[in-house]
Amino acid sequence: MSTNEAIRDQIRSDYSNIAKTSNKAAGTDSCCCAGACGVTESIDPDVLAEQIGYTRAELEALPADANMGLSCGNPNVIANLKPGETVLDLGSGGGFDLFLAGPKVGKTGRAIGVDMTAEMISKARTNLGHYRETTGLDNVEFRLGEIEHLPVEDRSVDVVMSNCVLNLSLDKQQVWNEIARVLKPGGRVAISDMALYEPLPESVKGIVESWAGCIAGAALVEDLRHQMLNAGLTEVSLTPKPEYVKALVEANDPLYQKVAAQLPTGKTAADFITSVDISARKPDGSCCGSGCC
Repeated sequence: MSTNEAIRDQIRSDYSNIAKTSNKAAGTDSCCCAGACGVTESIDPDVLAEQIGYTRAELEALPADANMGLSCGNPNVIANLKPGETVLDLGSGGGFDLFLAGPKVGKTGRAIGVDMTAEMISKARTNLGHYRETTGLDNVEFRLGEIEHLPVEDRSVDVVMSNCVLNLSLDKQQVWNEIARVLKPGGRVAISDMALYEPLPESVKGIVESWAGCIAGAALVEDLRHQMLNAGLTEVSLTPKPEYVKALVEANDPLYQKVAAQLPTGKTAADFITSVDISARKPDGSCCGSGCC
């Protein structure tokens, strides 16, 4: 087995276990995999979600176990969704962000989630009942698939969003190419993810959970920008959001403590790692021929 295949299998296994053991609905916040993006016994998932931009009202409206502490930002804020739009969530997990997006696109819109983990898809589909009962809508669906090979038609999506998932991909350029493929002309990108200001020491990548913890696979901010431009996206914007890393460091998250131990003297995790809000647009072709496409 190649190194990349081993990493992919480890990530899939970690998130499969999270889906099977995270059980807020049963009155517990148990999770096997502290170290996955935001998943830590040091801070309650709802408290973390509020610190990175979700409201208490949004969290209370969700199915009880949709929030598994896997977020590092709030892409719904960036997306500015409108009634009738089709939104695609990459790495949709238990449906956390998609269940918030569904009412915004309304009964004439569609909200599609893609996740590579069968257990996450099962959890999300189970949560659909609560969503339908509380909203009266039937506009959300979940598909099993990889974000490098999206099970979505060309030019069929108005908005692609994602929350702390792209860093897990071992071929990020391919992900951006897929995003550009499925977006309609003029379609938008609204993503929250992890990124680096500067390269981490190689020893950090030796910490197994730093992959599922959304650290080892994080790209440099400028590398992300180039990948997006290479995919043909325009109006590219990457805005660092330090609140997420700050919250986990202050909560003495075990993974971030391990990372800190590998950093040069005087450096902190926040000097290297940040959550970032990412937005962009696919050209609509309206100005082609005048030098702007």
